[in-house]
Amino acid sequence: MEAVKTILAEDDTRLQKAFRELALAEAGIDLLGIASDGEQAVQMAMQFEPQVILMDIQMPRLDGIEATRRIKRTLPSVQIVIWTIFGDDHHVFEAIKAGAMGYLLKDSPTQEIIEGIHAAARGESLLHPAVAQRVIHEFQRMRLAAENAPELLCELTPRETAVLRLLAEGKRNREIAAQLFLTEKTVKNYISSILFKLQVNSRTEAALLAVKRGLI
Repeated sequence: MEAVKTILAEDDTRLQKAFRELALAEAGIDLLGIASDGEQAVQMAMQFEPQVILMDIQMPRLDGIEATRRIKRTLPSVQIVIWTIFGDDHHVFEAIKAGAMGYLLKDSPTQEIIEGIHAAARGESLLHPAVAQRVIHEFQRMRLAAENAPELLCELTPRETAVLRLLAEGKRNREIAAQLFLTEKTVKNYISSILFKLQVNSRTEAALLAVKRGLI
């Protein structure tokens, strides 16, 4: 079995130590490094270009969801697996939308973790049944939202539409604020209103609807 080039992104030093020991004892895992926060995970991904990253969600400086989004944008071939605790399926789903391909539980048996890393390297999705069910329901909801998008977009004010258009172009709050001569707090309020009116849960979903309906 060929060793999988792996990075762990985890801020808990006890879990860092446990995974390092696992990797040292397992010839099938080539541990390139351990990132203690999301920013470091992004930097290490760019430096080493691993096959697999085990990504914690709640970390300092940058959370695992945003780190996943940034890494996949630049290195789409890197497979990111959320490294999480049971019951955190809502955050896992947000990470999947950001580009992660599944998750492994932190307290899984060693062999299951090893097999999961190799499965990810092969491009196989790792989804717990509870998360898989949520994924199905959420994408059904997104499909319905897309079908209703023309009516929902009509509810936006001209200023909200302008904010949404820039959002769909990938602009951050600060950039939107500068371009529309608004404060960042005002932009944040507009985005909250947009998400409510479009019946979506995230900026990403709002941007997708905007693109699908030709706003950009």
